[in-house]
Amino acid sequence: MNTATTRILVWVPRVLCILFALFISLFALDVFDEGYDTWHTLLALLIHLLPTWIVLAVLLISWRWAWFGGVVCLGLGAFYVYWSWGKFDWTAPACIAGPLFVTGILFWISWFCRPVARKVRR
Repeated sequence: MNTATTRILVWVPRVLCILFALFISLFALDVFDEGYDTWHTLLALLIHLLPTWIVLAVLLISWRWAWFGGVVCLGLGAFYVYWSWGKFDWTAPACIAGPLFVTGILFWISWFCRPVARKVRR
């Protein structure tokens, strides 16, 4: 495996995780239409951003240990499919769990390529 491929395999899951965190953060913006006062709006915003905080915590740990990102992203995707089964159309799990599954698989691939990545850095 060449250097460019290894770098891509290392960076793509991390960038996808950041983009996914930005994507799910967009869903928190609906609290501004609820008509709450300032403090209740701030509290609702923090609560709506909990999934984002979870994804960012997973990313922070996965930056060093890619296997953790693979396990947790796949687990979060499976949990969302289980939780949303029958509540929404199939597109909701596809839009939320799909990127988590892809990111988790890419973190696993990144972890399996780690001995090659270490040789490239040196």
